Amino acid sequence: MTDVTRRAAITGIGATLGAAAFAKAMEPIQKFTADLSLDQFLQQHYRELTPDEIEKVLRRIEEETLRDRGARVSVADDRPIPGVQFGYALNLSVCNGCRKCAEACHQENNHDRPSNQSYIRVFEMAQGSLDFEHANTTYDHAVPAPGKYYMPVQCLQCDDAPCVAVCPVEATWKEEDGIVVIDYDWCIGCRYCEAACPYHARRFNWTKPEIEASEINPDQGYLSNRVRPQGVVEKCHFCLHRTRRGKLPACAEACPTGARVFGNLLDPESPIRWVLDNKRVFVLKEELGTRPRFFYFFD
Repeated sequence: MTDVTRRAAITGIGATLGAAAFAKAMEPIQKFTADLSLDQFLQQHYRELTPDEIEKVLRRIEEETLRDRGARVSVADDRPIPGVQFGYALNLSVCNGCRKCAEACHQENNHDRPSNQSYIRVFEMAQGSLDFEHANTTYDHAVPAPGKYYMPVQCLQCDDAPCVAVCPVEATWKEEDGIVVIDYDWCIGCRYCEAACPYHARRFNWTKPEIEASEINPDQGYLSNRVRPQGVVEKCHFCLHRTRRGKLPACAEACPTGARVFGNLLDPESPIRWVLDNKRVFVLKEELGTRPRFFYFFD
């Protein structure tokens, strides 16, 4: 990790462009970052902060959320648990396409309300096929529909993640427990990671997220569900503010059919290990070599 500020990172990118081209390219970023505080803009990378500095950052975010959104929240810095490697599996035989998982994600992770954003997309697929080109994510009829099955897709927490490899400022990385995270205060909004992800799992905040104070989930994590600013990329993080405290992800807890299986890949007694040991599982786009930690299976 190089000792570089967010301002220096943006300037460094500009060094590869002509002055006019750089000014034009910077217009969206300047617009998006106009409401950043000086402390936030000059903050060092998350992995370079001392415990005392982290504590100050967390309190700053709490104060800004109260001031700007009228909501009292508690922001924690949940770290990976030693001896834990998270994995997720989904039983496509029992998923009924109800989208309860996407709804829970929307509420748990303080998503923009007008766009009804979620980290989960549920594809309605023709039985016997894996044809995403003709799949439907905007169905509005009763489910499950005849001749259809349903495949939710979110960040697969790849071990060899293309999004991590392309980030020019190291704003995204893989943690010790396998979760790929983003430092929203360090992201410069270039969207290289969004373009590199073969699963369309990342989202860009084109506008400042709108959410009523009464609807904000006050239990937040620095690298997870705190309200993200405009102009940054975000993604699923396995609800690390929950899972690193021994809880299930919100989507797994909300699933009414038990289709979602989550746990520690290193624990031979965990539900996820039972699935991997006893079911024929597959991952999306295996040929790309991204080695996802999100598995699918049929009964």
